[in-house]
Amino acid sequence: MIHNLPNDMAENGTDCELPQRRVASKEQQNGSFSDSVSLSERKQRDREERMALVLWRKPVLTLQYFFLEALITLKEWTRRLWRRRAVVFTVLLVFVFFSVAYSIEGAHQKYVEYLEKKFLWCAYWVGLGILSSVGLGTGLHTFLLYLGPHIASVTLAAYECSSVNFPEPPYPEQIMCPEEEALQGSISLWTIMSKVRLEACMWGAGTAIGELPPYFMARAARLSGAEPDDEDYEEFEEMLEQAETAQDFATRAKLAIQNMVQKVGFFGILACASIPNPLFDLAGITCGHFLVPFWTFFGATLIGKAIIKMHIQKLFVIITFSKHIVEQMVSLIGAVPSVGASLQKPFRDYLEAQRAKLHHRAGEGTPAGENWLSWLFEKVVIIMVCYFVCSIVNSMAQSYSKRIQQKKYSEEKTQ
Repeated sequence: MIHNLPNDMAENGTDCELPQRRVASKEQQNGSFSDSVSLSERKQRDREERMALVLWRKPVLTLQYFFLEALITLKEWTRRLWRRRAVVFTVLLVFVFFSVAYSIEGAHQKYVEYLEKKFLWCAYWVGLGILSSVGLGTGLHTFLLYLGPHIASVTLAAYECSSVNFPEPPYPEQIMCPEEEALQGSISLWTIMSKVRLEACMWGAGTAIGELPPYFMARAARLSGAEPDDEDYEEFEEMLEQAETAQDFATRAKLAIQNMVQKVGFFGILACASIPNPLFDLAGITCGHFLVPFWTFFGATLIGKAIIKMHIQKLFVIITFSKHIVEQMVSLIGAVPSVGASLQKPFRDYLEAQRAKLHHRAGEGTPAGENWLSWLFEKVVIIMVCYFVCSIVNSMAQSYSKRIQQKKYSEEKTQ
């Protein structure tokens, strides 16, 4: 009995050590869990602090951070251009060549003027398309503000003039019916679509170019293995981690797009780009994260947005603003009880003013002034553009604030 006492004590000792080890391991797990919770809470507070950095709350600090971020961005772009100085030098040579050709008189001037006009016209719509997609977090809805009204005005003018041979210039600033009379009923959907095809395709190409920054950002983060500094990419990685437990509709929709792009490839990207899709930014991040080849992503996006999607949107706008449908819509407004007649009058006056303007000729006097609808639309456009500029300032200021917060995190890790 006495002989077995040390063995019993040893066994009891080991049995006593096991709960202590379990308790210690649990304490370590609880400690790491609490650290992760506190870190996530701190990141959430930092994010809320950044989101509060806007012009209408902290104007001085927001402008200060905006200019500092603009200087950093300018420095980074200058460094990148210096790395690609051969390409920059080639572009400068081409620019100098066209400048010399533009300034020297000769028979070539008519071709130079034609190229200049087409280039500026295409660059205008490509730029609007890029603004619609990029916007540094807040896209300017240039289809609703510019391309849609342009297609609608061409459609109304085509049915009124029975022709699309609008004189240039001043078209597109002011569309006027051609002087020669055209046959009534000679306008078709295809004729109007052909008239606005260049503008629509250039705008669609601009939106495709605007989808490249999320792709390059995700691709660079995946190749470098560094921690991403973009909130959209961080949300994308969190979504992948919580894929099996996703419950809400928005997360499931994002996961469906991510699975389609990842598994189907080119045709999945084409399908997502060919329909109005507010979640397409996720497709660019997905393609960059899974290292989809550049031309697979950009080629499918360009075909989908500049060709398929734009023809669908053009057809919708042209059908909506065709002559008989517009007249039916105005008649339906008049059928609204009590306020129908008062609402119908400004719309009729606006349409009559537009028709008078289409038949206006130089030297015939000024056409009747436009009503409050056109004035209201102009003010809405100005407000949207101002809000877009403010959102860029806020976004860049918040980006600089995030740089400061990340610098603090890195300093704490090194200590």
